[in-house]
Amino acid sequence: MRSNYQGRKYIILGIIIVVALIYIGRLFYLQVASDKYAVYAESNVLRKITKYPSRGLIYDRDSNIMVYNETAYDVMVVPRRVQAFDTTEMAKLLKIPEKSVEKRIQKAKSYSYLKPSVFLQQISKKTYAYFEEQLYKYPGFYVQKRSLREYPNKAAAHILGYVGEVSNQHLREDDYYDQGDYIGISGLEKTYEKQLRGKKGLELVMVDVHNREKGSYKNGKYDTAAVKGKDIFSTIDFELQSYGEKLMEKKKGSIVAIEPATGEILALVSSPTYDPNLLVGRVRGENYMKLKKDTLRPLFNRALMAQYSPGSTFKLMNGLIALDEDVIRPSTRFECNGVNSWPIKCSHNHKSPLNLIEAIEYSCNPYFWKTFRSSIRNPEFKTVAESFSKWRDYVISMGFNQRFDSDVTNEKKGFIPKKSYYDRYYSAGHWNAMTIRSLAIGQGEILVTPLQLANFSAALANRGYYYPPHLVRKIGESNTHYNKPENKKKTKINDENFEPVIEGMHQVFEGDHGTARWYDIDSIPMGGKTGTVQNPHGKDHSIFIAFAPQEKPNIALSVIVENSGYGSKWAVPIATLMIEKYLKGEISRKWVEDRMLEGNLIAPEQKEDDNSQ
Repeated sequence: MRSNYQGRKYIILGIIIVVALIYIGRLFYLQVASDKYAVYAESNVLRKITKYPSRGLIYDRDSNIMVYNETAYDVMVVPRRVQAFDTTEMAKLLKIPEKSVEKRIQKAKSYSYLKPSVFLQQISKKTYAYFEEQLYKYPGFYVQKRSLREYPNKAAAHILGYVGEVSNQHLREDDYYDQGDYIGISGLEKTYEKQLRGKKGLELVMVDVHNREKGSYKNGKYDTAAVKGKDIFSTIDFELQSYGEKLMEKKKGSIVAIEPATGEILALVSSPTYDPNLLVGRVRGENYMKLKKDTLRPLFNRALMAQYSPGSTFKLMNGLIALDEDVIRPSTRFECNGVNSWPIKCSHNHKSPLNLIEAIEYSCNPYFWKTFRSSIRNPEFKTVAESFSKWRDYVISMGFNQRFDSDVTNEKKGFIPKKSYYDRYYSAGHWNAMTIRSLAIGQGEILVTPLQLANFSAALANRGYYYPPHLVRKIGESNTHYNKPENKKKTKINDENFEPVIEGMHQVFEGDHGTARWYDIDSIPMGGKTGTVQNPHGKDHSIFIAFAPQEKPNIALSVIVENSGYGSKWAVPIATLMIEKYLKGEISRKWVEDRMLEGNLIAPEQKEDDNSQ
């Protein structure tokens, strides 16, 4: 028994010795071999300064700069280190109300008593210089250098978006951010936030008892460098974008221009717009509220989010479907009784009967009603519901009723009704071509966005395919590859069926009765289609889609001018000016340009003549 206890004694003694050696070794490492905790021990005399990276720049397709950075200064505070100070003097130095000093400190405490947060954003260089000299009087305060966005040309606000302070939701979702950090809120700034923001660095600085920086801690041993954000090279032609914004001044609507061969967006204009510099700096919040309350809704991106009936531009879609289903041929003629036609009237009297090309040139409503009726009554299908579903599949394949899988964000889907929609309203088997006849001329339940209309124009220009419209060509040194072969979207229309429709679009400019004949450009063969869209809330919308040159097109676009009457009055001239500007670099028809630049469709006293065709 005595021998067993003796053995246990040595085992317990051995365990105690091993544990003691472990503790001694760990203490030696912490106090001698490693100075990690020395940093923590000295934290009361160290200042951790976040080194914010320069945000990536944004360029247009020709490497012209659209967004760059300017240095700004934020006053930071660590509440735990704040000591009694003269609030009146600080308020004068920083040019803020004295009452707000304590409020700002309390706000910082509510975020964290120990962590630094922003006390006052974006003070000027002059204020920074004065405050830096007096900083020793304010323990717990220091100045943090940051950068602000600068927009040199005051254009493309909806494309570029803006940067703002992170919200509580941002802080919860991504631990990269701290209170007071900036983040992309909209546009490219938001879509490419992770690429543009770069990577923060950290600098440890010795601070004396008077709150004055005395130099780097341990020669920067623990410092990390900030990594600059990646530059973005957009698809936008900034000269074309700026010109489009000038043409749309004092008008409501949009212009979307696309390069058909790649899907690259050349211009994306929403009007009214705003100066992006308004949403930079300390005045951002105040300016944002003013813009938000503006009844003209300048913050609303009409190019991506407004939804309209496509009007007569959709007649091209119905012509293509009927050709592909072989229910009509290019030579097929239908009669038109002009304004006396039934069940859909024509907007004007003209020769009759017409073939497909002539019907596009004249924009004949009855012709496309009968074309649509032929598709819905297609004898290949047992029921109207089946033929309608096939019709809808054709429409969807052209890019309607969907968002494009690209970097274009916040776009609306539009609406192309399903058969279940009509079954619900009329009950299954109780609706037919007559019931839904408005779809024949792009009215009724159909809704499309300006971006979808421009893409439709690009698909027509390509004779049956498109690439998803996108806004960025290149990020840093890597390509975005939106126009890779696997991204190519083929429509359900056979290639040969595009030619007669495109010839009809050409006659819209060249024909004796073409609805855009007044704006033909001799040196640029073009194809287009006008639309006058009924608006239950006021004057009709003017719509036009076009592409040019007719063979191997370089540009396809849609133009919508709200509450402006016929498609040929405003949308056509604006579209042709955009085409001429892009393809030739200058405008030869100054009389057209002057009328568009001077036109005011917003001022209530402005009254326009509605007698144009």
